[in-house]
Amino acid sequence: MFQQRASWMQQDKSVLLKGIAGGAVLAALFGLLLVLLVAYTGAYNIAASQDHSPFVRWVFSTTMNNSVATRAEELDVPTEFTTAQIEAGAQHYKAMCEHCHAGPGVDRAEWAQGMLPQPPHLVEAAAHWQPNEVFWLVKHGVRMSAMPAFGETHGDAELWDIAAFVKQLPGMTASEYAALGHQSGTHTH
Repeated sequence: MFQQRASWMQQDKSVLLKGIAGGAVLAALFGLLLVLLVAYTGAYNIAASQDHSPFVRWVFSTTMNNSVATRAEELDVPTEFTTAQIEAGAQHYKAMCEHCHAGPGVDRAEWAQGMLPQPPHLVEAAAHWQPNEVFWLVKHGVRMSAMPAFGETHGDAELWDIAAFVKQLPGMTASEYAALGHQSGTHTH
């Protein structure tokens, strides 16, 4: 009798596992059909004049943060940044980044107000990123955000200069910001 009951329990367990697997396959197929339906009907509004739903915003933000952290982990970060690197980074930042990310006492360009997602105001946001993560973002950019990949047009040394400067932005005053980045006046895009 004990063996018969054990056999029934084993059969019940097998049926349960098959049911769970079948349910998972059906759920995956339903999800795929839902994605295809949204994609082919144009049901999701991609207009930059309307914000994402909170769930979609969370998915994009969480994915981006975790992706950057994972990929930037392997980078070798300079032990410290020099004043010359910060000065050079300020020149690059003001030429290439300020119009979207603003700066202490400087607003982003008017045309950047219509971007969605809004580029982060780095005076606050840079405090939440490590130098290797800032470098990775500047080098590789972020898909579907208008953040370009500057690694195609700039060397790693220039990108580390930008990362060095960006990490100085939190706590920087408007007068300190204005004083940086004007020494050589030579910059190429």
